[in-house]
Amino acid sequence: MRPSLRARLLSVLAVVPLVLSLATVPAPAAPAAPRSDTLFPSLGHSGYDVRHYDVSLDYSPATNRLEARTRIRAVAATRIRSFALDFVGMRVRAVRVGGDAARWHRRGQQLVVVPRAPVRGRFTVVVEYAGVPRTYVDADGSKEGWVPTKDGAIALGEPVGTMTWIPSNNTPGDKARYTFRITVPRGVQAVANGSLARRVRHGGRTTWTWQARDPMATYLAMVAVGRFKVYRSTARSITGRKVPVWTFADPRHDVPLAVRRALPRVMRFEERLFGPYPFTSTGMVVDDADVGYALETQTRPFYPFDVDAGTLVHEMAHQWYGNSVGFRDWHDIWLAEGFATYAEWLWAEAQGGEGPAERFDALYARPASAPLWRPAPTEFTGPEDLFGDPVYLRGAMTLQALRERIGDADFFAFLKTWARTHRHGTASTAQLVAVAERVSGEQLDALFADWLELDGRPAGY
Repeated sequence: MRPSLRARLLSVLAVVPLVLSLATVPAPAAPAAPRSDTLFPSLGHSGYDVRHYDVSLDYSPATNRLEARTRIRAVAATRIRSFALDFVGMRVRAVRVGGDAARWHRRGQQLVVVPRAPVRGRFTVVVEYAGVPRTYVDADGSKEGWVPTKDGAIALGEPVGTMTWIPSNNTPGDKARYTFRITVPRGVQAVANGSLARRVRHGGRTTWTWQARDPMATYLAMVAVGRFKVYRSTARSITGRKVPVWTFADPRHDVPLAVRRALPRVMRFEERLFGPYPFTSTGMVVDDADVGYALETQTRPFYPFDVDAGTLVHEMAHQWYGNSVGFRDWHDIWLAEGFATYAEWLWAEAQGGEGPAERFDALYARPASAPLWRPAPTEFTGPEDLFGDPVYLRGAMTLQALRERIGDADFFAFLKTWARTHRHGTASTAQLVAVAERVSGEQLDALFADWLELDGRPAGY
């Protein structure tokens, strides 16, 4: 997300009355799987690991209604008698586990499933559901979840909105592959993450099938439906690979040719810094959804209304940091936002503007009472701090402090090593420190503790 828009971003503890506060939802009845996220303790379940979501959506823009079916392939490490999926809104019609009808009940934001027999190892779950998906709305007007537009809708998920339209293990630590089958009226376009596998017309409707072949966190899943202008091209990677580019733009907010031409240049700029582009396709979605932020939806970031160069660089950098190298827990979100902000600084310097050292000095000059200095980037206690100055700006300053400590050669080697070591996986701040120490040969735990764990302005810089 774009730092300059953080004041308008979601605090999930202040949602519209129809949506329960996630911090106060009661626990599911035992023996549902245990929770696994520290910031959202009622989200995410560690008793199973999702490998694939097959999401079928039949959507009517005129009524904003979905007829939906999600098939989940998962693995349980131990024998479990029941498990929970994160899901709010819409009416559940049926749940099957391994082809057999299962008992289920809803409790808060959880769909608790009791299969006919306990599951262990590989198993499948099919949930059929229908209705009008919910939109989460913050007091300042920011939105996520299923957001209607003038000619359709867009689904955005950071941090929790994906559970308004996909029953899921809605935590960043459980990545999976996805297939999206979106059926819409003829003349309406449907786009999601990944690559377009097929487009089939049947009568007055068209089904678009998109496949995200690389693992993806739930909050990065995206579907957009509307009457878009569609631009298709290719971008050549520094490795010589041709990467398909799909851009979908609301005609009232079209993407200028200069911006579309900038995307391949930005991709190659970041490849030189971070390593080869990690996904099968790229592009953008520009829509008239007034949500208050851009979002790094995997392979194809979302932008409200228009795209500026800094935001393009930021969201593209997330494809390496935050998307390919994911974080396991929301308290490590700086691993995404700090890196993407630092990429903006590097781009600005390459264009003749202020570089990271100048940005660092200007920020470090802020008074000790400035919001930049508390809470520390990994130590915030509420969702309202997810998108604040410490995560974005102090996160980026941490990288500059590291660069000044270990030198340019080791620092830029570290950027590539970090992206390569945890490509398509998830990682933690502790693992980042270990990689930085291995690359540089220095002990760096004190530096990272100063910048990431302790409130107040670090001394001596």
